[in-house]
Amino acid sequence: MNRTILRFGVFLACPMMFAPVVWAADKPQIDTGDTAWLLMATVLVLMMNIPGLALFYAGMVRKKNVLATAVQAFAVAALVTVLWFAVGYSLAFTDGGALNGAIGSLSRAFGNGLLGSTHDLAKTVPENVFLMYQATFAVITPAIIAGAFAERMKFSAMMWFMALWVLFVYVPVAHWVWGGGFLGAAGVLDFAGGLVVHLNAGIAALVCCVMIGKRHGYGQEYMAPHNLVLTLIGTSLLWVGWFGFNAGSALASGELAGSAMLNTHIAASVAALVWMVIEWAARGKPSVLGILTGAVAGLGMITPAAGYVEPWAAMVIGVIAGAVCYWASIVLKNKLGYDDSLDAFGVHGVGGIVGSILVGVFATRAINDVAKGQPVGLVDGHAGQILTQLYGVVVIGVFCAVATWIILKILDVAIGLRVTQDEEVEGLDTALHGERVQ
Repeated sequence: MNRTILRFGVFLACPMMFAPVVWAADKPQIDTGDTAWLLMATVLVLMMNIPGLALFYAGMVRKKNVLATAVQAFAVAALVTVLWFAVGYSLAFTDGGALNGAIGSLSRAFGNGLLGSTHDLAKTVPENVFLMYQATFAVITPAIIAGAFAERMKFSAMMWFMALWVLFVYVPVAHWVWGGGFLGAAGVLDFAGGLVVHLNAGIAALVCCVMIGKRHGYGQEYMAPHNLVLTLIGTSLLWVGWFGFNAGSALASGELAGSAMLNTHIAASVAALVWMVIEWAARGKPSVLGILTGAVAGLGMITPAAGYVEPWAAMVIGVIAGAVCYWASIVLKNKLGYDDSLDAFGVHGVGGIVGSILVGVFATRAINDVAKGQPVGLVDGHAGQILTQLYGVVVIGVFCAVATWIILKILDVAIGLRVTQDEEVEGLDTALHGERVQ
């Protein structure tokens, strides 16, 4: 009797001692290891854009345009971050109800409801960390496009284009593939952005360089890169940052992240060597730019498959990346005559297309049981995944091309896309920003 009274007294004094199981059930089960890894991956992906992509592109343009080129990546990072926090994340990664196949809702606009929550795709990580991680993908995707129109687009037009493109192209495509939209529901696979990032940016890049036109003197003047040391540093930062891009897309620290990291490194290494060998055989010398571009081609092509394939398949993908992207950037571009200044389409667009299709060939449940015990790709005996991947490539490619064309047409009428010939000859650093590299 006395013991019962004592227990009742303790309950009245400290009711929380008897309630933790019930209360904790309503709270997200955050894993600190997963959270720490995604925080680090977020930093790595942001590093890919600033300073990685900024230096990578800046080193490949002429000296008179180096500042204007580098600042594009920096300005886009700031612009897209604000748009992503305001509405982009919410539209991409929430349930849109009756419209969910096409777009999400505004339930998370301006960070509403983030605290104390998780996302279904990353249940062991706070949702604000997941939002920030996805923001880095949204930031770098439009920045890639800038490589196609380098040295000739007005800064004001570039800023308007990037804002509209992120909201009306990137956000819907991200929702379709990753956020519960119709492509993900159809079984289209994209581990880390072969479709959402590389194909999307590459197709937009091609449309941009064709619509804006060639640089003044293209084909007649010498337009060699002014400082390949910057490009080498930028490529190195991209390579390291890509581990956050691909391994981080496991959204947890574990074996899947390890597989994605290993596959990423293998594919980049093989592609760099393949490009080097092809160029050595074709031109008699292996160029620094060629080796660097080959590595980026391998990184881009393995991206959609990084968390689905075995290491031997990553090596095969690396071989294909080095060969196919070399052909697209050197042979195809010269044959068709479009001025893709920094090969954004040849590397990212073609790499995204081919890599996304190869997911259907090499994806296996031995690495990622995404099909819940069923065969995944051709190596598992499921050839149908190739057609599913082709479906995703065609839908996104056509949508991106049309939407990009419309945005550019509107801006061309409203404010104009291109600098004057005099400004282009003078150099965009001085003409647009009033500064220059000494």
